[in-house]
Amino acid sequence: MQGSSVWSYRPYRPFFWEVGDIYICRVAPSAHAIRLEWLPSGDARYSVYCRPREEDNYAHVCDTAASFCDIEGLEEGREYAFYVSAGEKRSRVRLARCGAAVGTVVNYLHPDDETYAFSGRYLCSPSLLRHPDGYLLASMDLFAGEQPQNLTLIFRSDDDGRSWHYLCELMPCFWGKLFLHRGEVYMLACSTEYGDLLIGRSPDGGAHFDAPVVLLRGSNGKGGHVGVHKNPQNVVRFGGRIWETLEWGAYANKEYGHAAMVMSCREEDDLLRPENWRFTPPRRFDHFAPELDGLPMNTTTIEGTLTVDPQGRLVSVMRFGTYQKEYATYQKALVYAVDTDDPDAPLTYDGLIDFPGNYSKFMVRRDPVSGYWYSIAARVYDPDAKTARDLLSLVRSQDLKRWETVADLFDYRGQNAKRIGFQYADFFFEGDDVLFLCRTALNGAHNYHDANYSTFHRIRRFRTDPTLE
Repeated sequence: MQGSSVWSYRPYRPFFWEVGDIYICRVAPSAHAIRLEWLPSGDARYSVYCRPREEDNYAHVCDTAASFCDIEGLEEGREYAFYVSAGEKRSRVRLARCGAAVGTVVNYLHPDDETYAFSGRYLCSPSLLRHPDGYLLASMDLFAGEQPQNLTLIFRSDDDGRSWHYLCELMPCFWGKLFLHRGEVYMLACSTEYGDLLIGRSPDGGAHFDAPVVLLRGSNGKGGHVGVHKNPQNVVRFGGRIWETLEWGAYANKEYGHAAMVMSCREEDDLLRPENWRFTPPRRFDHFAPELDGLPMNTTTIEGTLTVDPQGRLVSVMRFGTYQKEYATYQKALVYAVDTDDPDAPLTYDGLIDFPGNYSKFMVRRDPVSGYWYSIAARVYDPDAKTARDLLSLVRSQDLKRWETVADLFDYRGQNAKRIGFQYADFFFEGDDVLFLCRTALNGAHNYHDANYSTFHRIRRFRTDPTLE
């Protein structure tokens, strides 16, 4: 058995784990149908079988020479089991619940589907990229509490997001962000929750990835042991360097939680050489100013997003707050300033700003046309339900301090806030439009946090007359 010199697989096959002779690589249910796609196994014909989940007998759906099938005529709200066979070969049994989704389904994973249980059961960490050759790349990882959390799936669209197909998967890879540098695709990620910080490059636009290099060593966050935390955030180019955020800590660490950091590398340097990267020392939250007095030392400062402020400084705008009701951190974000002249210098506290979505990861980007800062945020609308993520909004600011709602994109208030969530949107501007990938919990998700969909969306005319497609 030969060792591996790559990061990507089609698919990753853990030892003693039944991946299936035929690999169903994408599932996309709708109200009355399920689209399933699989990797060709060298067979001329495939047979597809399906049954309602509560029944015992499978019905033959079709025979096909293609590597996809639409199982149609299904009942909305009902759950189904299905598989693909070819001679003696057979896929794993997969699960899906039919229901009207939002946008275009990039991928779906039923919470009881154990296909990726060696990593997790839910889809997380959306990352979206437009390649110079015109196609779109989307990635998401597989997570679940107290599980390994170390697999990422990558999909591609050749028609501006109207349809998607599987490319590859990365192992180990968690909390990853796809980005471009000198026309090549890179992934910046962790090996697992609070694990090592990794970076790797694709030689062919995202279809394969060479083995990554380690930039920082972490642990795994279990039992309060700390390591690297990051999230898919915009990579910013400023002052001849590329910059990205991360944190050092763990949710289980009751002393300080997470300490903010920023990393950077000169644009002309090789990103795959660890010695070319510089890191600010971890900045633990403290009572830097009177408005922070009394807050617990492990108050959340996490998932920072970098942008250039009105004064031309690079700043990290951080998700901020505490779930304890006695502390007033409702609709606020914490800002750290970056010393771009000294990439080793500590971050400096720069104050609190009003921000309507501080209880979930958000990204901030400045529109080069209007000059406004924009974000797509799970907007907090009730101080007694700060964790709810059933309202996703496009918001903007003229000064990075005061924010207004431009449009509510998904408004599911009044339905079931414990089971519905729209969160962690990764977005970019493209002409008059905004394109974004969303971590979506809908139609029988385990809960609002543990998403079963990764969905793609486009906002037309976002500056003047935003219309969601």
